[in-house]
Amino acid sequence: MERVADGPSQAEVDQFGWWHAFTFPNGVKARGVKDEALLDVEAQQAFKFFAPGKSVLDVGANNGYFSIEAARRGARRVVALEKWGWDGPGFQQFDLARRYLAPAIETVYCDLMDLRSVSLGTFDLVLFLGVLYHLKHPLYALEMLADAAREQLVVETHIDANDQPRPAMVFYPGSDLNNDATNWWGPNPQCVTAMLRTVGFSQVAYSVHPLAPDRGFFHAFK
Repeated sequence: MERVADGPSQAEVDQFGWWHAFTFPNGVKARGVKDEALLDVEAQQAFKFFAPGKSVLDVGANNGYFSIEAARRGARRVVALEKWGWDGPGFQQFDLARRYLAPAIETVYCDLMDLRSVSLGTFDLVLFLGVLYHLKHPLYALEMLADAAREQLVVETHIDANDQPRPAMVFYPGSDLNNDATNWWGPNPQCVTAMLRTVGFSQVAYSVHPLAPDRGFFHAFK
């Protein structure tokens, strides 16, 4: 397949179904479920307290938008960790985007629940975006991520039980949430904040997702 020097061909991109949208240097576009306008809003939230020169671990990287954005914003090291989203053609999509947009990104094919079996060290910033509510054991996952975060963990997640003043989570058996059997939990902001404090973060800042009132961002600091 013919390749343009500063980006893939449109045909090469269109052979995949993308979750994250991208525009390559040659103008070719990968049209994702999440479009570039939405991703830009989410990036502004995710990197609100980010400074260039930091190391970043992107857990649940999928097509790699936030890994690439970390590199674009001046991260000195970026590691993308994923397993589910890289099965089948998923890694080919990620690698295509990485090749033209941020080739220095390192990759780790690993399930989050096996994080302690790999020696990654620690990172200034850990990104955990759109993953928490997919996990059967969310508190244990946050505990592992707290070990990996030297300074900050950013969590973006589905939110529920806003009418409950105490920390609470709604459990979704089967496909109760969005007809998706991989969705398990809907925590309220008090619950996520309490879990983050429980695993060792001293400060937690919460903000509602600017475009989705049933989602929120948490910035947790050591």
